[in-house]
Amino acid sequence: MGRLQKILIPFLGLVLAFWFYSARENFKPEMLKGKRVIVTGASTGIGEQMAYHLARMGSHILITARTEAKLQKGGERCLELGAASARYVSGTMEDMAFAEHVVKEAETSLGGLDMLILNHIGTSYFGYFNGDVGHVRKLLEINFLSYVAMTVSALPMLKESEGSIVVVSSMAGKVGFPFTVPYSATKFALDGFFSSLRQEFHIQNVNVSITLCILGFIDT
Repeated sequence: MGRLQKILIPFLGLVLAFWFYSARENFKPEMLKGKRVIVTGASTGIGEQMAYHLARMGSHILITARTEAKLQKGGERCLELGAASARYVSGTMEDMAFAEHVVKEAETSLGGLDMLILNHIGTSYFGYFNGDVGHVRKLLEINFLSYVAMTVSALPMLKESEGSIVVVSSMAGKVGFPFTVPYSATKFALDGFFSSLRQEFHIQNVNVSITLCILGFIDT
């Protein structure tokens, strides 16, 4: 029986994985036409490219990051690609008041919110943990607590629109890797918070979806 279990359990896992990843894709680009979307960390990399994809689908986009000049160029590019509208707000997510301000700006300028895409991260190092608790605290504020603050601020609008929260995370939030201790800790926190919140929404029949994107190495 033990040998049979060793064979059947992995086989069942493969079958379930095949069924899950080969399921019919129901997404259509027109589903995002006219949707009101915030994208954080949108001056470069993943956030910038997500904003461009949303622009091609005709969304109303509010992008945010630290560098105003890059955001201005990104907003102009979004309009060129077909965004229904494109706005930007520059500032740092170290400031919880700024995180909440971005959401308020969406409420004022867009009249509501359909999707909140949380993608920004703070600067960290790749190396052995050096014992700097202050760095861990600062990174938690940017990579985790600002995500929570924006989610809380956006929830009334997202509940009204039956919208979505998209959280860009990492394999470092699922598996502990060496040389990324502070960064990995913040990503584990995101997983714990948003995975638990998703379950609470299900229990409470709150029709706001939460997608946690687990990414590996990205070349952007």
